[in-house]
Amino acid sequence: MTSDPTSGPDGAYRPPALPPVTTGVWHIALPGTAIWLVAFVVLLFFIPQLQSNDAMIWLWTCLAGFLTGLLGLSLYGWQRRAARLGKRSANRMALDEKI
Repeated sequence: MTSDPTSGPDGAYRPPALPPVTTGVWHIALPGTAIWLVAFVVLLFFIPQLQSNDAMIWLWTCLAGFLTGLLGLSLYGWQRRAARLGKRSANRMALDEKI
């Protein structure tokens, strides 16, 4: 009888290991956050037109995108620091990425 790598010693299903990270989160989140900030700053010059066309939602959407990006980047940095310090609850895949 052959041993199935997806089953544990008790015969229960065990999912296969995740593949290594090929694209860095940092390389996607940082430019995305910067783009939201640039869009917000550009729209600041068009506030009168946005107000007259009832389109202020675009300004607030850009601000929300930028703040969400900052939150994501800070959480990612927190996970990297925890992984470097050897915390058990840290995501070790963050250390595989080259910044």
